[in-house]
Amino acid sequence: MKALRTPSTAVNALLALLIVGAATWGVNLIRSTASGNQAKATDLRTVTVSQGTVTKTVNADGAVASASTAAATFTTAGTVTAIKVKVGDRVVKGQQLATVDPTAARRSLDLAEADLDAANDALDRARDAGTDTAAAENQVTSAGLAVDDARAAVAGTRLTAPMAGTVTAINGTVGGSSAPSGATGPATSPSGFIDLADLGRLQITAAFSEADTTALKTGQPATITWNALRNAETTGRVLAVDPTATTTGNVVTYGVTVSLPDPPDGAKPGQTVRVAVVTGSVDNAVRVNAAAVTTTGRRNTVTVLTGAGTQEVRQVEVGLEGDDAYQIASGLTAGEKVVVPTGRTATGAGGAGFRAGGGFTGNGGVPPGGR
Repeated sequence: MKALRTPSTAVNALLALLIVGAATWGVNLIRSTASGNQAKATDLRTVTVSQGTVTKTVNADGAVASASTAAATFTTAGTVTAIKVKVGDRVVKGQQLATVDPTAARRSLDLAEADLDAANDALDRARDAGTDTAAAENQVTSAGLAVDDARAAVAGTRLTAPMAGTVTAINGTVGGSSAPSGATGPATSPSGFIDLADLGRLQITAAFSEADTTALKTGQPATITWNALRNAETTGRVLAVDPTATTTGNVVTYGVTVSLPDPPDGAKPGQTVRVAVVTGSVDNAVRVNAAAVTTTGRRNTVTVLTGAGTQEVRQVEVGLEGDDAYQIASGLTAGEKVVVPTGRTATGAGGAGFRAGGGFTGNGGVPPGGR
């Protein structure tokens, strides 16, 4: 009987060892899985739904320009005899800027005045003779008009300033033609013989894409940033949007004029700037970082991280699509945490359906600009 019991005891012992080993392996597996799940949960990138302002802007490059310019051009052709100003001079309205040789114009005036005197004499003789004076009267009228034209031609040999301002370009030289030619100074088209600008009244001109222009309206606020002036930034408003487009190399743009009521020190016409126009803004909005919103067709969803640590896909209604965050009209409340899908970054890279937007912060940070 002992011989029979020994194998049975050995088998039982072996089974016991196997059971204990299996139990230990199972416990370790459960712990490992739980630890892995916990690590994955910890690695989730999340943003916190907040409440504040959502802003949408469109941007374009532009340049500083005078809000008031004028091109002074001779009305009488001739050889330039004097230029009385230089680029940078400030002038008043009516000030003489340049002259052309008046000899020919004065000779024409003398002849016209002589013709008028002769016409008046002929009219007097017709009246004294009691004959029809209609033809003589017409001759006097024509001669008088010729005198007016000749006097205007003499006046046109003197070029005067049509407005007060600063001389920005001189497009001719002494001894040359009175017609505008090569510019002295940074002239812009169109130009006269001498160009003037009011440097005390500046504005911004910019070219916006046709897509962005659809959102632009007069009166919208804008921020202007200078490229050449360190830390120079100011604000203005949209004054006008060109009704027609400009096409260059198959690229369609629209000209936009922005006011510049408070230019920074050193601002000058021709300087390049960056213009950001606010096309939409919602205050006190429930908002979330754009990277957390997934769009499929017309359906917008977010993945909410619940208090229990589980993930819930929830449909939301998006209002204003801002630069850094989206307004959530319904579906989320401030304080909730939503998951930023893997592979999405603040610069807008990511898979299909991802909307570009501002950055996120790990583990429940507030979006940029949060209040």
